[in-house]
Amino acid sequence: MELNDKVVIITGASSGIGAATAELLIEKGARLVLGARRVDKLADLANKYPDANVVYQQTDVTKFEDLEDLVQLAKERFGRVDVLFNNAGIMPTAPLVDRKLDEWQQMLDTNIMGVLHGIAAVLPTMVEQQSGHIIATDSVAGHVVYPNSAVYCGTKFAVRAIMEGLRQEQKDNNIKSTIISPGTTDTELYQTINDAEDSQMIYKMQKEIGIKPQDIAKAVVYAIDTPAEVTISDMIIRASKQSV
Repeated sequence: MELNDKVVIITGASSGIGAATAELLIEKGARLVLGARRVDKLADLANKYPDANVVYQQTDVTKFEDLEDLVQLAKERFGRVDVLFNNAGIMPTAPLVDRKLDEWQQMLDTNIMGVLHGIAAVLPTMVEQQSGHIIATDSVAGHVVYPNSAVYCGTKFAVRAIMEGLRQEQKDNNIKSTIISPGTTDTELYQTINDAEDSQMIYKMQKEIGIKPQDIAKAVVYAIDTPAEVTISDMIIRASKQSV
């Protein structure tokens, strides 16, 4: 199937990698269904491209019913779902001794359950179609562990395992599984860090060495545009000056 015929759902589409991927796919002629909590940002994005096939809906990935509604919107408007890009995520950082239980739960609910909610919502449709592609934004933190980010890294390691299990379980239904693992990227992710000093440190690093969301978007589109018999399972994309 040509890229301009594909129906793509993107979560976390209001900014950063999600928004950059949406814009690149719009340029390629894909039909998009966008979800995020900040529906005003989705409206701004859609309004930039009045001639594009874009619909959007407020979506909180911690709520399974929101993902079900997003998939239903795609089917009602475009008749099918070819790609789900599970992109929403948060990154509060702190040493384990600080016992940030609420932050840990938020990361589990968003970074892990958000991915699982997307998979659960879209998989019946893709199985019925006997085709589909599920992509998740992972992280370099899903491949290495570093101080003050043990829980965040744990959520991203979990996404790797879930997505590999998905690949193995659904390969005979022609459903592909891809994780995109960015390093330091110039996005709003630093805003999800509640410690002001840590947030500013990450912001500074993103501005100094971070890669652009558009560079990650190109990798996502490359994975989507591969032939049916080809699966890109994992792409690690680091800033050239990144040490971890």
